[in-house]
Amino acid sequence: MDVKPMNLGDRQVIQGYGRGGFRVSGRAYEGSILVLPDRVVPLARDDVGALDLESLEQVVAQKPPVDVLLVGCGERTALPPPPVRRGLREAGVSTEPMPTDAACRTFNMLVAEDRRVAAALIAV
Repeated sequence: MDVKPMNLGDRQVIQGYGRGGFRVSGRAYEGSILVLPDRVVPLARDDVGALDLESLEQVVAQKPPVDVLLVGCGERTALPPPPVRRGLREAGVSTEPMPTDAACRTFNMLVAEDRRVAAALIAV
């Protein structure tokens, strides 16, 4: 599925998703990804329940910190494991789980509003 294209300078923009991957800022990625304000990295998880703090440590390490981590859960919303939610909350990062398609659209909207946002996106 294509997402409405935007030109936001050097910030990451999700341009499409589906068929097991994503298109972000002109580059194609297979599998799940972690979209940070300045880069995209593979996310070696294919299920929200498999997320752990180690897989999301780059979110916590962001300087300046991100305000929110959108969690694209795949087809349906699911909560990340309690230790992940607790660890992120303790680091000052709120989490917003939602289906992956909604997370892609929401990410772009928040970036366009100049918000510090990251997204952990499970491929669909």
